[in-house]
Amino acid sequence: MADNVDIDALAAQCEGYSGADITNVCRDASLMPMRRRTKGLSTDEIRTLTADEMDLPLTNEDFQEALSKISSSVSAAQLLQYEKWRAEFGSE
Repeated sequence: MADNVDIDALAAQCEGYSGADITNVCRDASLMPMRRRTKGLSTDEIRTLTADEMDLPLTNEDFQEALSKISSSVSAAQLLQYEKWRAEFGSE
């Protein structure tokens, strides 16, 4: 990852996201460098790229773009229900 990636800030932005939602954000963000590198190239040109040419850092902008496309699948009402259940039945 690039130096400009702030994991704590990203975690705050993912408040209310499920584990699956966060997985989708990370997966989409991880593909951004490859998409940038191969944009405008033909299939043959892509095939000739070396692993080193594809080994690009994941940036904060990659995560921000992924977050702009992938939203939380958990509603505030659902979170409240989970909190109530945890308070009543969960262990602490």
